Amino acid sequence: MKTRPIQEETMETSTPDSAEGNRKGKRQEHVTAALASMAGTTIEWYDFFLYGSAAALIFNKIFFPSFDPLTGTLAAFATYTVGFLARPLGGIVFGHFGDRVGRKSTFLFTLLLMGVPTILIGFVPSYDSIGYWAAILLTLLRVLQGLAIGGDWGGAVLIAVEHAPKGKKGFFGSLPQTGVAIGLLLSAFALALISRLPEDEMLSWGWRLPFIASTVLLIIGWYVRIRVSESPAFKKMKAAGEISHSPVKETLQKHMGATLKVMGARFGEVTWFYTVATFSLAYATQTLGLSKELILHAVMWGAAVSIVTIPFCGHIGDRIGQRWAFGIGALGVVLFSGYFFRMLRTGDSLVITLAMIVAIAVVYALLYGSEGELFPSQFPPEVRYTGISIGVQVSGAIGGGLAPLIATGLLKVGDGDPKYVTLYLVVLGVITLVSSWLMKKSDQSHR
Repeated sequence: MKTRPIQEETMETSTPDSAEGNRKGKRQEHVTAALASMAGTTIEWYDFFLYGSAAALIFNKIFFPSFDPLTGTLAAFATYTVGFLARPLGGIVFGHFGDRVGRKSTFLFTLLLMGVPTILIGFVPSYDSIGYWAAILLTLLRVLQGLAIGGDWGGAVLIAVEHAPKGKKGFFGSLPQTGVAIGLLLSAFALALISRLPEDEMLSWGWRLPFIASTVLLIIGWYVRIRVSESPAFKKMKAAGEISHSPVKETLQKHMGATLKVMGARFGEVTWFYTVATFSLAYATQTLGLSKELILHAVMWGAAVSIVTIPFCGHIGDRIGQRWAFGIGALGVVLFSGYFFRMLRTGDSLVITLAMIVAIAVVYALLYGSEGELFPSQFPPEVRYTGISIGVQVSGAIGGGLAPLIATGLLKVGDGDPKYVTLYLVVLGVITLVSSWLMKKSDQSHR
């Protein structure tokens, strides 16, 4: 007879401790998921940006030395663009597995698919050694990078957002986005270091070091990501038997409107970023005659500040609505495009650094910090990975992949005057603004 009261008393006294333990466990899970997503995207975007920056500054001399500088840059950017064209396929393939098999296993595999080709790029022989086979090998490795990035973004964002507590999904969704800024900072820093080498040493062996060094980052990224648990939304969906048999087909048949809106909203954001972070490197060094160190340091400052501003913008979006924060960023693209190039043409290091900070840490941060929660909220859980991957990666291939090529071509048409590049950015900024406003409001309660 005494056993039951003792058991009841034990249950009553242990319940608060259990509840507190559960709350602590959930908080730890939120943080672990966010950090795993951020760490993984940092490594992957370091690899991706490293290639883009090298294409702007180095690869025209190593793999296309028989061309004049501007044409060689166009050829180098063409291999860069191939990676973007592979991203929609990566989004479709890994989106399918992410919605059917799970978020975690998919974004673990994409990390390997990104890291290994990046390391191998550091060992590709130059044009002088094997001729155009060097460019072919480079292109094939770039395709693998594109497939990986196409599949990784959706998994990283969903792991963070679907683990996040209600009311803070925008902030947590912005943390994997912050990995982009850290990756950009690391890649710019790596290139700034090797640019201090004598020209012949940098072109013969120095450029390879940042690619080979990503071996260390790959190991760190794998260690961090393996510790995160599967997304609660996916586990709930699996337990309820709501797994889609054909996520791609269902997305295109039932959610095409949402997919098109995501594409339109993404156009201006991705084009703005790659014009600022990649094309401007070639424009500043080749057309304006500025030093590589000056422009790389300016990009590094913009990336460093955005490490703080991207999550801050995600937090602001939680307060005013992600559509509003994203829309303000799109308006920034429209209004600041012309001023950005004018500030670069001053040749003043402080003005150029300020231009990069505004472009990356303010305008881009508003866009990128908001979309981590805004885009997934447009789709139900059973097709969420596929929906955001198709929308983001198709527009990324068109907007981001073609941005350096189009901008370089427009610069050539304008005889070195970036007026047509500015117009290009303004038009895409308007498309982004309209598309985002047509989206439904992000739902903080979505699973």
